[in-house]
Amino acid sequence: MSNEAATATPAEAAPVPDPLPHGLGASLPPADARAKAEGTFPYAADLWAEGLLWAAVLRSPHPRARVLSIDTTHAREMPGVRAVITHEDVPGVPLHGRGKADRPVFASEVVRHHGEPLAAVAADHPDTARMAAAAVIVEYEALDPVTDPEQAFEAEPLHPDGNLIRHIPLHHGDPEAAGDIVVEGLYRIGRQDPAPIGAEAGLAVPRPDGGVELYLASTDPHTDRDAAAACYGLTPDQVKIVVTGVPGATADREDQGFQLPLGLLALKTGCPVKLAATREESFLGHAHRHPTLLRYRHHADAEGRLVKVEAQILLDAGAYADTSAEALAAAVAFACGPYVVPNAFIEGWAVRTNNPPSGHVRGEGAMQVCAAYEAQMDKLAKKLGTDPAELRMRNVMSTGDVLPTGQTVTCPAPVAELLQAVQDFPLPTLPKDTPEEDWLLPGGPEGAGEPGAVRRGVGYGLGMVHMLGAEGADEVSTATVKVQDGVATVLCAAVETGQGFSTLARQIVQEILGIDEVHVAPVDTDQPAAGAGSRSRHTWVSGGAVERAAKMVRTQLLQPLAHKFGLSTELLQITDGKITSYDGVLSTTVTEAMDGKELWATAQCRPHPTEPLDGAGQGDAFVGLAFCAIRAVVDVDIELGSVRVVELAVAQDVGRILNPAQLAARIEAGVTQGVGVALTENLRTARGLVRHPDLTGYSLPTALDAPDIRIVKLVEERDVVAPFGAKAVSAVPVVTSPAAIASAVRAATGRPVNRLPIRPQAAVVTGA
Repeated sequence: MSNEAATATPAEAAPVPDPLPHGLGASLPPADARAKAEGTFPYAADLWAEGLLWAAVLRSPHPRARVLSIDTTHAREMPGVRAVITHEDVPGVPLHGRGKADRPVFASEVVRHHGEPLAAVAADHPDTARMAAAAVIVEYEALDPVTDPEQAFEAEPLHPDGNLIRHIPLHHGDPEAAGDIVVEGLYRIGRQDPAPIGAEAGLAVPRPDGGVELYLASTDPHTDRDAAAACYGLTPDQVKIVVTGVPGATADREDQGFQLPLGLLALKTGCPVKLAATREESFLGHAHRHPTLLRYRHHADAEGRLVKVEAQILLDAGAYADTSAEALAAAVAFACGPYVVPNAFIEGWAVRTNNPPSGHVRGEGAMQVCAAYEAQMDKLAKKLGTDPAELRMRNVMSTGDVLPTGQTVTCPAPVAELLQAVQDFPLPTLPKDTPEEDWLLPGGPEGAGEPGAVRRGVGYGLGMVHMLGAEGADEVSTATVKVQDGVATVLCAAVETGQGFSTLARQIVQEILGIDEVHVAPVDTDQPAAGAGSRSRHTWVSGGAVERAAKMVRTQLLQPLAHKFGLSTELLQITDGKITSYDGVLSTTVTEAMDGKELWATAQCRPHPTEPLDGAGQGDAFVGLAFCAIRAVVDVDIELGSVRVVELAVAQDVGRILNPAQLAARIEAGVTQGVGVALTENLRTARGLVRHPDLTGYSLPTALDAPDIRIVKLVEERDVVAPFGAKAVSAVPVVTSPAAIASAVRAATGRPVNRLPIRPQAAVVTGA
């Protein structure tokens, strides 16, 4: 070593790297981020097994038809075909469904929507399987489909359970109340598809004991296991679901109607069977956002304060019930929005039609009504000659106010603070009216139109969602935390769908036990149930279970030390892997305290109970609420009707920030999904037939469509009944951003904009 190097000053020494993010409040990166970025992360479509067969499903080309006969002879005789199954080959319960078991595994006497399964094939090559499925001969008698939900009330029954799934009449306050100012509106919301990055795929492997293992991207594995066992005529312990990597989920990720034929084929052939759905099959099979028709009448006094809201809400559930009853409850309960409304009278219906199936999609029910009630607030402001933001400010709710369901808002509800934050945020600068800035035009880089035809608009949206299940749903999750040799392992059946639960679980254990190396075990149904991965429930319920289990392990770790030194465990703390006492007498590491032992604990988390809405729509139906305010700035070409979202300023109450980077990403993703609802996404149908079921015909927003998203304020007012005090973050921006964008387009054009997605003709100003 040279003398120069030997005498280097501390300032010249190599810099010490920053410590890795650690514990709650840090931006801990996902453990699987590198594998996903490099393309080595295993998804269901990547799985393989020795002796693998390939599956294909025959789906109905009709939205409604009577099935006269099904002939599988030609398909069975094709070389390479190992099995062909229909409704006759279902040994157990022939019906399934997420909210209600009313959907057949295979249609037998009638088909009720375009794409309904009738048969499935297993063959030694995927092309053979597809050709064999096409060779199944089905004789249909086509029937006139019922595609207008308003006609479903008078139409003949489309299902043995009838056409009406649920009716909720909500009565709150004085029906005779009236305001000085009255505005009315009729609104329509289109059919958004979850459009997951990866289409459905799965692998079924028969077991020697006569059972079967399913490898799926399930978001609710225990529910799916129970449905599969009932269908196969097996006990739940004979069916195991192993959750593979989930390639995107903003809804119930896996359609049970896709999973069930897969296991039936494996059991029939005695071979592993794989099914990878085409994008068309994905569009036809899984549930979509409910298309909704909404009629509103708002009453306000001369000062603009709301007096009464009347509304009728009609959800198109498609052919089967799925989770439509739950979506309707949210729509009716939040029909007035985060505003104080002393009198509310809401009628809500969910009905069956022969349209594609509807079900759980992020913010279901709440998103549709948000677009309508915010349009009504804009109408009130216009009629009163009041600034739209100021009118909203006069009416916002706060903690202690009462929902139209009669439930008191006990959680933090800083709606006024959120609205003020987006209102005060500086507006973006106007584009220059020069050829060099043509890319700023709503038409895009090569778009038509002239800068002189562009009008800028500013609009507002206030949204709210509920967290966890509602109306008496038993929300419970179980987790186990094990520690050995300085490494912690979390076992919890909460599925990582992209919401960041596996990262959060690591942070919780790091925070409580001071252990850096934390692993989250893969999910399967051998673990205790944790419930569905929706409505941010895993952050609350499963995160709460991990927290309790980790605290139990902490007590096991500290009790011997506390006893030895005559201290209480509350007087010991764990920080950065070290255990110290309040007075500094005790100082040791977690590894030394473990002394080679294995510690573990299992705990459950169950939030406080809720109750179903009664016959008047009243009841404490929700565990918690989350709120959001968004200000949208748009540029509209009033000659072409094209819209460019310039900026969305977002303020949100989050309870507590657990992972800043993860939270920001979730908000930005939710806002962008809302842009799709507002401008591009609508799975179009013609008399029940899905038109262009592919990513060419269905327009998802791309990076070029994504606006500047400014998270201007995150209110950290902890919800005392929630673990860590955190709230849901991803659903409420989806709910709010479409309403804000529509409000901004109204401001730019003066047009009513009463339909989502916004069609070009709705933004054209004639005679301008």
